[in-house]
Amino acid sequence: MSTVEFNQSLISNTEYLKPFAMTLTRDMESAKDLIQETLYRALANRDKYNAGTNIKAWMYTIMRNIFINNYRRSAKQNTIFDNTPNDFLLDYNQVTTANAAETTLSLKEIKEAVHHLPEIFKNPFELYFEGYKYHEISHILNEPLGTIKSRIHFARKLLKQQLTRF
Repeated sequence: MSTVEFNQSLISNTEYLKPFAMTLTRDMESAKDLIQETLYRALANRDKYNAGTNIKAWMYTIMRNIFINNYRRSAKQNTIFDNTPNDFLLDYNQVTTANAAETTLSLKEIKEAVHHLPEIFKNPFELYFEGYKYHEISHILNEPLGTIKSRIHFARKLLKQQLTRF
């Protein structure tokens, strides 16, 4: 592939990069910068492109790798090191005590709400809550798998409505 053909392929596939860049960055200016960097790297690494392969996929890969590298670099730059003499405050473990009465009250309310579910929803939900898989519940109750999934879903919805405080 000649240099002219390669450059024309890059230019003709640039439009396909814009939506992908926007998906990655969620910012128009950052997306434009990412596209520009991608085109620069593609031109700089022209010798690594295998003629006859999908140039669009090659450019997507370059763009994705640039984005990941930039993200990792920015994550490292946002790390704050505090070497002040009051390090004990950073490592100070704050102890919190659980309120057993509130926990017991919450569990009672949840169990009561589950108890008041209609039987059609309660049985599959209780089995699911005990740790059974959907297909196991389906086999135990002799119901179709989709029916079991929807009943558990509706049981959750009903519980959410009844337990709005949580």
